[in-house]
Amino acid sequence: MGLSIVLRKVCWSGPDCIPTTAGVPFRVIHIAHFFIQEAVATNTIRLGSIIRGPTLPEAIEVLATVPMGESLKVIGRGLSTGLTHDPVLNPEQLSRLTVSADQLPFDGDSRLFRLGVEAYRLGLAYDYDPYFSLSIARVDPLPHQLEAVYDYFLRLPRIRFLLADDPGSGKTIMAGLLLKELKARGLVARTLIVAPANLTFQWQRELSDKFREKFDLIRGSVLRANYGQNPWQERDQVITSVSWVSVVEDARESLLRSHWDLIIVDEAHKMSAYADDRKTLAYRLGESLSQMTDHYLLMTATPHKGDPEHFRRFLALLDPDVYGSIQSLKQAMREHEAPFYLRRTKEALVSFPDPDTGTIHKLFTNREVRTAAFNMDGEELDFTMH
Repeated sequence: MGLSIVLRKVCWSGPDCIPTTAGVPFRVIHIAHFFIQEAVATNTIRLGSIIRGPTLPEAIEVLATVPMGESLKVIGRGLSTGLTHDPVLNPEQLSRLTVSADQLPFDGDSRLFRLGVEAYRLGLAYDYDPYFSLSIARVDPLPHQLEAVYDYFLRLPRIRFLLADDPGSGKTIMAGLLLKELKARGLVARTLIVAPANLTFQWQRELSDKFREKFDLIRGSVLRANYGQNPWQERDQVITSVSWVSVVEDARESLLRSHWDLIIVDEAHKMSAYADDRKTLAYRLGESLSQMTDHYLLMTATPHKGDPEHFRRFLALLDPDVYGSIQSLKQAMREHEAPFYLRRTKEALVSFPDPDTGTIHKLFTNREVRTAAFNMDGEELDFTMH
């Protein structure tokens, strides 16, 4: 519904008269204040109306109107951004506004309505389909991948987890399935992936190809191109290099001013601390990241270096309070009550049962570990002795 400007035309003779083509003098008096009062009185612009126009940054829901002489101040909330706007509009600008009708006309496109209902239905699909993300991903997961995501990750109200499967188990696929499930539940909007520099492009490609998730790479060139801004806060799905962001102070400081719903760290063993007073830059970054997110997933194939205290400090990245001592950690591992930790070797990974025979096949051949004895003599022995 458009707005029309109210004009009053008064004719008499005098110096202010304007002759028309017919030779009849008249003067045009623009009564804008009357127009504003009339517009508000007739509910043309009423509280709760949705107004749109070329002079407005976005569609606005009207919260209040204040006449200001020949103009009208409109106070409202933007429908897209939620920001408050209070433009002062003159009569010409008011005439170009489009105002929502008093009652909904119900004359919209039924196909778009059906599409909206279907989108809302899909938003609730995870309540009825326990493996919903599989239907919107381009992967054929293996049993151990489904076990990790649906039997471990998603059962935690707040995901703080160490996934320590052997190489080749498909940790990227497990991370992608977790991301899709959390997004379907509305629990995740902003995701950060921290990986070694040589794996960042692989992460970006696999998440795009297998899960249709677009991630931006942030590195030094992006930071320089966005000088004066914070690219970490402006992007919702980001991949970055642990060796870069933990060392470069500007990158680290700008990252720590952002907040994330889910943070995934690949090759997390690089975040090591040899002692409480000998923490690497990567470990300090891991501590900061742990405080910036609700859901924190660490992934590595080599979590334990033979030093229990070192392993305890590594797990402290997930929760520094739960396992604050070696004794509590050993007890949890001994009683198999470690809901934060999962490790499977290659020998334990199997396929789904064959639909005809029910046979299960191992995904990897067995490893045979043998100690081979050998003797050194001559120059070789002299070299090793000296």
